[in-house]
Amino acid sequence: MNCVIEGNSVKALGKAIHALSRIGNELWLDPMVKGLALRSVNSAHSAYGCFLFSPMFFQQYSLESASKQGSDAIKCKLVMKSVLPLFRCLTSIERSVERCHISVSTATDRVIIQFFCRHGIIKTHNIHFQESEALQAVFDSHLCPNVLKAPARLLVDMVVHFPLFQEEITLSITPMKVTLRNYQKGGKGPMKTTYTEMSLHPNEFDYFQMGLDSDITFCLKELRGILSFAESRSLPVSIYLDVAGKPVCFSVEDMVLEATVLLATVTDSDSRDHSQPTEPPTPKTPRCPAQSVAVSQGPGSRSHTVPDELIPSSCGSPVISCPGSMSLPEIREPTCLSVESQECSSSSSSPASTKVCSLLFNALSSQQDGDGCAAQQPVLACYSDEEENTDYHPRSPSQ
Repeated sequence: MNCVIEGNSVKALGKAIHALSRIGNELWLDPMVKGLALRSVNSAHSAYGCFLFSPMFFQQYSLESASKQGSDAIKCKLVMKSVLPLFRCLTSIERSVERCHISVSTATDRVIIQFFCRHGIIKTHNIHFQESEALQAVFDSHLCPNVLKAPARLLVDMVVHFPLFQEEITLSITPMKVTLRNYQKGGKGPMKTTYTEMSLHPNEFDYFQMGLDSDITFCLKELRGILSFAESRSLPVSIYLDVAGKPVCFSVEDMVLEATVLLATVTDSDSRDHSQPTEPPTPKTPRCPAQSVAVSQGPGSRSHTVPDELIPSSCGSPVISCPGSMSLPEIREPTCLSVESQECSSSSSSPASTKVCSLLFNALSSQQDGDGCAAQQPVLACYSDEEENTDYHPRSPSQ
């Protein structure tokens, strides 16, 4: 495979790699006739991302002959740490790089990335890759009852209010409004948590389709990546969601590229009671996904848990179903989206503002004496003008 990228397209490729680096530690290159696909999935299979660049995106895009490619398809997996530093500073790339040449050599098992910079400078990077089947997530977006479409700038303005350390957020959709709020986990007192919530009217969206009320919780880190990519390209973002426990899909599309990020969501039983803070358990228990994102690989590679809905997406290789006897148990990782029920809290409890009032009330009532009467305090203010002639005898607290 050989391709040449020029101008601002190099920055777009770097933005895609940045977005995928928020998902997983490995990067799959999948050259196909319909374009070059970049994919990544996290170790818990709770997040999956795919960016498909069509041949029109490149100045030059060439593959082996169709017959040879069908018999010997490229199986290329790279370590994200070896690719991300090449596109770390996108501003510098935009200023200095005139074009980028990417080629895959199966003879040497290397990916060669060359940057042709100004003043005749050429930077060549040889990255070793492992043979591995390209990943393919399966998701049926047209069956989702709720579909939202909004400019990336609108969603970025909503997400920017959440701190960088915020892990999960909750998206609620009703016929009257769409609400985004931070996910409250147990273990933090009411005085140590900042609760952020914002709502938008359905008219704010370019497209609003609602089939049922939804309240889903998912990771924020992966969402920031695709929103940053969509904002740089000034593209709208489509959101496909169902009930809690089923994946949520964020997609971006134009004439030369497609981008999809699929995230697992917290189950309904866990997300229903997430606002009551509880004492954290002594051992830190990892959170595990309620339903992993469906990921399938070809023969010769390790199979993974296959979810209920298995319909191929528009960007990727054909899905190869894994036999049930080879299914591995669910991988439990601390970076999963799901939260154990004992770590969740109840929405029926009093809100944080009521607890703050209760704390202030207790602080004031602590100044009362044993029989419930308020303690007498020294009089520190003078009488008014009409009472100047009266005798003023301040009382001591003991009286």
